[in-house]
Amino acid sequence: MERVSDAVKQESITSFQSTINKCENALAQMTEKGANTTLIKKRLHALYIGLAILNHTWDQRTHSFAREDLTEARHILTGLFPSLERAYAKSKEGSPQRTLLERRMKSLDLAVQAIDDLLNDPSSNCIT
Repeated sequence: MERVSDAVKQESITSFQSTINKCENALAQMTEKGANTTLIKKRLHALYIGLAILNHTWDQRTHSFAREDLTEARHILTGLFPSLERAYAKSKEGSPQRTLLERRMKSLDLAVQAIDDLLNDPSSNCIT
């Protein structure tokens, strides 16, 4: 994983927490309306894993995710990039929305890198 400053680490953690909060609120609203929640639940689970893996990588916190969980989370997180990139392209330069999208994309990219590092490390503490 690329080396990142403490400021970028904090921005990434905050971005993940914000995205998780947004998804939790969306899930609650969708559940209340009786909408299909399968996709949002999968995304939320992947976001939890991404945050946990960043915390594991940067702060040596433990995690209890199996390789299959990491692989699925990686797939889901990378699947978010096309829609984020489209929204970014439509956003105005210097706008708060663009800054939020930049941070979100950076944090997701760092999480995917951390997951890749864990999956490629035979000595990682993934549950098998």
